[in-house]
Amino acid sequence: MKAAILIDGGYLLKRLPSLRPDIAANDAAQVDHAIGQLVEAHLRQLNQIACQGNPQALLYRCFYYDALPYRERGHLPISKKAIDYAKSDLAVFRLALFDLLRRRPSFAVRLGEVRRERGWILKEKTQTDLLAGRKQVADLTDADFEPGFRQKAVDMRIGVDIASITLKRQADTVVLVAGDSDFVPAAKLARREGMRVILDPLGRSVEAGLFEHIDAVQSGLNKPVAVPAAPEEI
Repeated sequence: MKAAILIDGGYLLKRLPSLRPDIAANDAAQVDHAIGQLVEAHLRQLNQIACQGNPQALLYRCFYYDALPYRERGHLPISKKAIDYAKSDLAVFRLALFDLLRRRPSFAVRLGEVRRERGWILKEKTQTDLLAGRKQVADLTDADFEPGFRQKAVDMRIGVDIASITLKRQADTVVLVAGDSDFVPAAKLARREGMRVILDPLGRSVEAGLFEHIDAVQSGLNKPVAVPAAPEEI
């Protein structure tokens, strides 16, 4: 048995704070370590089926998908203060994480891009407050807006890699760490060609309709078990 593990990085980073509150979700080294734990956990579970000696021998390759952070300059919507996105905490964190993941054996980092398709967008809660009269236009601050960024070419790369791995027979099992149904067309192709498709939704429930397109649900990251405090000595 050979397995390919495909991780939707944007989805993983959104789920990580609730799934692993014991790690700092903005610390590249800690997130890199958590991703390594996820991969190892999936390989151990697959090894129970394959009964091989070394779980790492099952891995064909692990693919991590995300987008290069936006690195242009701009101005905040209310204060008009200049902002350099390349120096933002998010950009520094993402680039450091990509660098660490590239150094892992049998790891490939697949990157799309982030484009600014719109200017500034009112946050949903702010819109609700304005419509309800709880906030006035004059009360708006920079914090009430978010930039109109959009990821490009990430889902496409996941689909292309699933198809390529399947048709080239590079593995016989795909573990997909993702949270939406965009992967369904590629999963259909993989299963028609005899590939086993396992979904890891990172603790979220799976829509009933997705089960016909996958073979199993498997978890690679779980919340840490709380260790009970030792009783105080009397």
